[in-house]
Amino acid sequence: MSQQALAVPPLVSGERLSRAEFERRYEAMLDARAELVEGVVYMCSPTKDRHAAAHILLAGWVLTYASRTPGALARDNLSYRLDEHNELQPDLVLMLSPACGGQARIDAEGFLVGAPELVIEVAVATVARDLGIKFELYQRVGVREYLVWDAEAQQVHWWALKGKAYCPLVPDRARVWRSQVFPGLWLDEPALARQDPAAVLARLDEGHARLSMQPSKLL
Repeated sequence: MSQQALAVPPLVSGERLSRAEFERRYEAMLDARAELVEGVVYMCSPTKDRHAAAHILLAGWVLTYASRTPGALARDNLSYRLDEHNELQPDLVLMLSPACGGQARIDAEGFLVGAPELVIEVAVATVARDLGIKFELYQRVGVREYLVWDAEAQQVHWWALKGKAYCPLVPDRARVWRSQVFPGLWLDEPALARQDPAAVLARLDEGHARLSMQPSKLL
């Protein structure tokens, strides 16, 4: 560890910090993941298989969609500067580039700023926070859709912003969810629950095949 790192105090869960101090300490730490939520530090628990398996499946889902959609960008674990008291690290983000009308951008230091079109969280030990305070924060800053996979309950929660408030999306009878922001972005909840990547991507293929809207009309 460098002398600079030794001189910087480590992050501690529950500590109250400014975003600038949080970033200073976070950058000095090795092999740690943390978030600043309303000025409070949250250190992330070790990632176990239930989280990792769902995460990689959903990452493949959004990456496949982005690869087929000009202007769509998929990001994994990107630090997100919401405001002076909040810096989150969502599991996944699907956004439109600013050139295609996207609300978010990558700043000069490589952080996400603005309001991405879709934020995804995989919740195992963090269900209360993901469905509570993070829901309020993403709603407040204008993230257009928010998806939480509750790995304990094996359940998708998905909301779309209407005005300034989130309204829940509703799946069809087969529990297939459809984004309102990204046409053709379909998610098969039973396939996700049984960790079936082929079926998840097949349902995405179905949504893509039925897509009649041009990429320039995504929004």
